Amino acid sequence: MTHCPPSFALPARIHTGTGELRRVGVELEMSGLDIDRLATICSRYLQLPSQATSRYERTLRGDPAGDWRVELDFTLLRDMGREQRAENDLGDELRTSVEELLKWVTNDVVPLELISPPLPMNRLGEFEGLIDLLRIAGAQGTSSSVMSAFGMQFNLDLPDLQTDTITAYLKAFTCLYDWLAQRARMNLTRRLTAFAGPFPPVYVKQLINPHYWPEQTQLIADYLLANPTRNRALDMLPLFKYLSAEQVQAATADPLIKARPALHYRLPDSLIDQPGWGLGGAWSDWLQVEALAADRPRLDACCNAYGQHLEQGLGRLLDSWKAQLERQWLSGI
Repeated sequence: MTHCPPSFALPARIHTGTGELRRVGVELEMSGLDIDRLATICSRYLQLPSQATSRYERTLRGDPAGDWRVELDFTLLRDMGREQRAENDLGDELRTSVEELLKWVTNDVVPLELISPPLPMNRLGEFEGLIDLLRIAGAQGTSSSVMSAFGMQFNLDLPDLQTDTITAYLKAFTCLYDWLAQRARMNLTRRLTAFAGPFPPVYVKQLINPHYWPEQTQLIADYLLANPTRNRALDMLPLFKYLSAEQVQAATADPLIKARPALHYRLPDSLIDQPGWGLGGAWSDWLQVEALAADRPRLDACCNAYGQHLEQGLGRLLDSWKAQLERQWLSGI
């Protein structure tokens, strides 16, 4: 690329256990552009050739990190779009008519999705210039319609896959959730449709118990009991399926759960149509989770304080947890 992308701050633990720079994949949903226009803009910006792999999927190849994808975020239509049809076959004509009807019905509510490969964390800034171009071209985010529920998601490598490390991230995220959700200002439609819901209260209390540092099988079992769904702001199912596919498959048969050694952070909205919006704000907020997870004494103290806050009952109304976080527990990143 000839442009110079901005640099994003990086977490303290930037390498994996093998010494490689940690990676983060990005999923960005939007409307307002057709799939070929979106793929063309991405292809020119990234300087990667685009290939039509189906009627609703485009693949950009040649990035050392892996393939970029542009696709319609609707599994049924994507599957139909991979089918080859004969023009004079009555059955194929019927399937084509059904496909066209589905496209028409879902046009305003099903987004297109730009999906990056797992990028080294120091490449995240490359998205900012691309987001600007897509906005100028007419891309619309979740605020463009009351029916829109478009998100922006991170798929993040962990520093390692030790159970205590995973547990620390879960604890840190749970402590910071109220603050993160307020910062994200999640669209009402996304809240009502539970695309990125919070952990249940009983599970929250279990996580923040200072003595809760289970072994892997128990950690996964506890999570699945409380969260047998992808619709969580921090979706652990891809990671847990990677670590223990049998446990996850016994709890949920959802075919959309893809095993991968990464956290799936689903909370932020896609506000791609708003000038000045980019990945930087959500990334900066996520770094607070990184900082708290990496500092065991501070994490234990924060969990203890959050537990005390939850036990206050109506007293919680006098001093919100978000305010306490901002006074005492956020890192000066």
